[in-house]
Amino acid sequence: MPAMTRTPQATETQPASSVTLSTPYYPGSTKILLLGSGELGREVVLEAMRLGVEVVACDRYEHAPAMQFAHRCHVIDMLDPAQIRRVVAQERPTLIVPEIEAIATDTLVELEAEGWTVIPTARATQLTMDRQGIRTLAAEELKLPTGPYRFAETLGELQAAVKAVGLPCVVKPVMSSSGKGQSTVKTQADVEAAWEYALSGSRGKSTRIIVEAFVEFETEITLLTVRTKHEGTLFCPPIGHRQERGDYQESWQPEALSVLALERAQEIAERITGALGGLGLFGVEMFVRGNEVLFSEVSPRPHDTGMVTLATQDMSEFELHVRAILGLPIGQIIQRAPGASAVILAEGPGINPRFTGVEQALSDPRNRLRLFGKPDTRKYRRMGVVATYGEDVAECRERATAAASAVRVEVDGPR
Repeated sequence: MPAMTRTPQATETQPASSVTLSTPYYPGSTKILLLGSGELGREVVLEAMRLGVEVVACDRYEHAPAMQFAHRCHVIDMLDPAQIRRVVAQERPTLIVPEIEAIATDTLVELEAEGWTVIPTARATQLTMDRQGIRTLAAEELKLPTGPYRFAETLGELQAAVKAVGLPCVVKPVMSSSGKGQSTVKTQADVEAAWEYALSGSRGKSTRIIVEAFVEFETEITLLTVRTKHEGTLFCPPIGHRQERGDYQESWQPEALSVLALERAQEIAERITGALGGLGLFGVEMFVRGNEVLFSEVSPRPHDTGMVTLATQDMSEFELHVRAILGLPIGQIIQRAPGASAVILAEGPGINPRFTGVEQALSDPRNRLRLFGKPDTRKYRRMGVVATYGEDVAECRERATAAASAVRVEVDGPR
């Protein structure tokens, strides 16, 4: 597959200043403080450690996936400003790297003002944690094309918003992730249940809800967009994906777009990431219908649908992210083959997960299996992924789904 080219303002010149990397545990080491230690963070840890970076991983529970590889770990409540400040003061990181949305972002803004470096920026983490903030930036300030939407803070406001947007529509908390609290409203009779479900999935005490018109689209894509120190903005080939319950189930790369749709998608991605600023990889989600492209959401970090790049690209999204935040060169982003990914889900709650069917999943040498090492399960919790490559996307999707389905998750009873 041909490499995706960088944007016109990028240059072929070498970096003006060199980057010095040091050795973990020694004075002056390059140190990353990872806030959130899930499966995406684990791959970031591994890429950073390959470059000799010292990594400190934080999460709300012990033995989170990224913690199992980091140099040191802290179990903290990342919504507690005092606990975040305590770890920053203790570790004195070179870079603070949020890996999830559930963080006290006001504290990150304060820390950045005090001289700490937050990836990509504290403002980016703050805006993207709040769907109202990012939608306001995209639609009202940048004038990017989006579907119709309304906000609500009471059941009455939600009922009015649904009428204004029209049926069917999607209702979700402005502060949540991985599809928590998201539902599709098909009739007015569904509104009250959608309100209660949205509140149950909302992060913190927020009761703000966003109502989005149900967009008829041909495909939903993630455009992995990399902001670099010296090379401008780079793009990976577009990734198509399928969601259920608001969470990704499979992804594939490349998603075939017209030349005009790809240009429009890259323009939208460059504008929204440019407004957020900083360095690193962003996952920009968009709806595509013919040549029409609508902005949906953006994550200022590696994206779950981007796990397909573990099999398809010379540099995965995780290596791209680490290189970018360290100010290292990337050059061309090369997709070596089409590919697909499919998730492995738990069927219910339990502890001590065990996996069978691994031999079948790995029976094809093109398949890559990642088991995340999460210590417990809940219904639909993502426990692993299969990524694969091949001659065409359709065959890869079929093979990835079959391999993921072969892996069964067995658990002991809930605590």
